[in-house]
Amino acid sequence: MIPDSIIEDIRYRCDIEDVISSYVTLKRAGSNVKGLCPFHSEKTPSFVVYKDTQSFYCFGCGAGGDVISFIMRQENLDYVSAVEFLARRAGITLPEFDGKTAPDGPSRTRILKMNTDAAKFFRDMLFDDTVGAPGRAYLAGERGLSSAVVKHFGLGYAPRGSALMKHLKSLGYSNEEMEAGYLIAKGDKGYYDIFRGRVMYPIIDVSGNIVAFGGRVLDDSKPKYLNSADTPAFKKSKNLFALNYAKNSSEDALIICEGYMDVIAMHAAGFTNAVATLGTAITSEHARIIKRYTSKVILSYDGDEAGKKATDRAMGLLREAGVDAKILVMKGAKDPDEFIKKYGKEEFRRLLDESRSRFDYVIEKTVSKYNMENADDKIKAADELCREIASVYSKIERDIYIGKTAEALALSKESVKHDVETIIRRNARGEKKKQTENLIRITSGVSDRVNPDYAKAPRTARLEESVIGILLIHPEYVSLKVDGEELKEDDFFTDLGKRLFSFIVEKNREGSFSISHLVENFPQEEVSRAVKLQMSRRELSNDDKAYLTYASALRKEIAGNASSSLEDIISSKRNKK
Repeated sequence: MIPDSIIEDIRYRCDIEDVISSYVTLKRAGSNVKGLCPFHSEKTPSFVVYKDTQSFYCFGCGAGGDVISFIMRQENLDYVSAVEFLARRAGITLPEFDGKTAPDGPSRTRILKMNTDAAKFFRDMLFDDTVGAPGRAYLAGERGLSSAVVKHFGLGYAPRGSALMKHLKSLGYSNEEMEAGYLIAKGDKGYYDIFRGRVMYPIIDVSGNIVAFGGRVLDDSKPKYLNSADTPAFKKSKNLFALNYAKNSSEDALIICEGYMDVIAMHAAGFTNAVATLGTAITSEHARIIKRYTSKVILSYDGDEAGKKATDRAMGLLREAGVDAKILVMKGAKDPDEFIKKYGKEEFRRLLDESRSRFDYVIEKTVSKYNMENADDKIKAADELCREIASVYSKIERDIYIGKTAEALALSKESVKHDVETIIRRNARGEKKKQTENLIRITSGVSDRVNPDYAKAPRTARLEESVIGILLIHPEYVSLKVDGEELKEDDFFTDLGKRLFSFIVEKNREGSFSISHLVENFPQEEVSRAVKLQMSRRELSNDDKAYLTYASALRKEIAGNASSSLEDIISSKRNKK
């Protein structure tokens, strides 16, 4: 366990606004600051950072907590690893402690150290006169990479057999640790190296940590590329290959490629703003990460059917995140690596400058699907494009796209505009209905996965939330006597309410309670709910009289004495004054 005093020192030195502002553009909003939520895509800021309570809450997706829980979400870390991350940021040296992330797994710190040792081993094997010959022949001969480029990206070679496992064991790593880091696996005959006979590409995060590996075979065996699975130190959907370099030259745009070698070839040719996903399609998390560094992207995917589907998916996700995507049109080569080798970097630069806009790509793709000489096909094409235009927020953009669609389909601009506006109105009605239904579900507690007991007795649960919300602001109220007796766990209805109350009581008796104490002991979703309850009480009456009123009503509700409404109880207390 890390001592509470050190945790509090870390929180004190890592001001939540300073930490979050390195990930999110925050703007002043009264006494607080707000910005676009990094945990879901949105166009209107709903993510608020509260300086006074050192907490955050998103009114869009419901994420909330303190600086540690923010880093846990943002960096995909467990509690201990997030504390270590912030300790390094604050220059605090942590004492020796049991650093396991869970009873059955090694810590992220241990995995990262092991990855560094593995990367050094792969590098040494590549430059070994005998062992690394196949890897050097591929990288220098077939791919034409200089020694400087190979060293810049930390490339290596994984020999056949179980050489890595033997090496890491000699350094003191256990099979459990190597398996958790996706470096070895267990088969019928025991453990074996996962990466064998492959050129190795270290995956480095923006903080400079080696979090994972990718490996390419040098023969015809399958799979051609093998990537690390998710580990305590790595999540595919939150990492991009070479972003650690590309982030420094991403102001104009990032180029997103399909493979490691495309990225390396581009960097070698001077296009240091290229990145690639890691054996997976682009995700919404990737899109939000990209948004941190740039608002423009050029997609460089293969022109085959799989590449087109990847382009379609990427454009949609990037657009949701507020990133403008263009498409690189490449002829005469199957990928950027081949194109640069055949035509040179200046010709590739010209290709980048001539990248098609997202909507030009959509028009071309849609028109190619249909026979424009056939009336029914033309109507279908127009409907698809009008729906696409209707989803665009900017009126100026819509007007430009309406003109392009009218020209491409030989229709009047007025008719296209009319259909777009009809779709917008229809979508607005549907969205309003959806919001109303969602509000009803939230109010009634139906489908509440965080607090499933809510739906069993919504009235009681609402009273309970008011009591908990006040206690989260004034935990000292737990010692107040309600109708002659302090509240007990049995005075609460839901399991979540009972656990939150008991925890507040425990921490208050130890000295003091804050939202931050919940982060280590409750799941993130429950911490977020607690922050929501606290935020919902900020603008309401939270004095001791309010607490006693709601607590009394809750106790009577739980006891089955629900004949009087809350308003009656409030009125009776006023009459006693």
